[in-house]
Amino acid sequence: MVEFNFLILVICLFLYVLLGGADFGGGILELLTRGKAASIVTKAIAPVWEANHVWLILVVVILFVGFPSVYSTVLTALHIPVLLVLIGIIMRGSAFTFRHYDIEEKRPMKIYSVIFQYSSLFTTFFLGVTLGGIILGEITMDYREGFYQVYIHPWMNLFSMSMGLFLVLLFAFLAGIFTVSEIKDEKYVRYFAKVTKRLLLGLVITGALVFLTAKLEGHGLLVEFIQSPVSIAAIVLATIALPFLWKYLNHPNVVMLRLIGGFQTTMIVTGWFAIQFPVLVNIKDGPDITLQNAGAPYKVQLYLLIALVVGVLIILPSVGYLYKVFKFGDDTRDNF
Repeated sequence: MVEFNFLILVICLFLYVLLGGADFGGGILELLTRGKAASIVTKAIAPVWEANHVWLILVVVILFVGFPSVYSTVLTALHIPVLLVLIGIIMRGSAFTFRHYDIEEKRPMKIYSVIFQYSSLFTTFFLGVTLGGIILGEITMDYREGFYQVYIHPWMNLFSMSMGLFLVLLFAFLAGIFTVSEIKDEKYVRYFAKVTKRLLLGLVITGALVFLTAKLEGHGLLVEFIQSPVSIAAIVLATIALPFLWKYLNHPNVVMLRLIGGFQTTMIVTGWFAIQFPVLVNIKDGPDITLQNAGAPYKVQLYLLIALVVGVLIILPSVGYLYKVFKFGDDTRDNF
């Protein structure tokens, strides 16, 4: 029962990284291109951006109900970066909405755009920092160690910072893939393809940086990676896909670009899960929180699974119809 709920959790997390990540990346891409992507990003995500947060809500609900020890530990030890993420989500969503619907005056629109862009970067970075705190294994619930060791050190370190940078580039890369797919003008296709290639190179470099900073912080992430055949296979497959992605960035194909970009993201997430599993949260000087010891009682898991199955049967067709109407009903590609 626990395994089924965990599987749904993993799927929801993946969908949030892929779809919500592209939305966050849209704001980062705007910032990197000095606003050149603004009209494309607005058109691309305005109809669906709110729906993508459904997956994050499901992740939080599943953790709260099905894996309460994970929920309580993360939101206690890492409450500062989590709070910063929540503040960023609110600022970003508000700015995007006001920019889209408010009066057409240059100054307010410029202010909203700046808030949207920087809060997208800010939120994504601290999402990565939070993830780094979960992975590194510096979380402690021994309050005798003091405020810094309990609430600051688990995430204020080189590894967590490098994870934040990695996620920023990953989300911006996803946004670049979707942006190239949203435009027709050959001049801007070449421009955004070039930007996406640079983001891809940066992503590879920061991926190596993640392993290096893990080593510097005393966490054997590289050793764990080498010992996991699934992780090695995932990275090999993601690497094999690189020349194909490069090809379709030079000669854009909407379907292939999105498939390959989604595939590479899937491989990255799969590689991480393979290293981490069955550990959910690494704990310093104590037993890690694992899939086996984190689950709620059987009846809670059963009722949660029933609720999730019913919810998924409602959500998936609804989200599918939303995308059909707003993204695939007509030719939605911009003439930008």
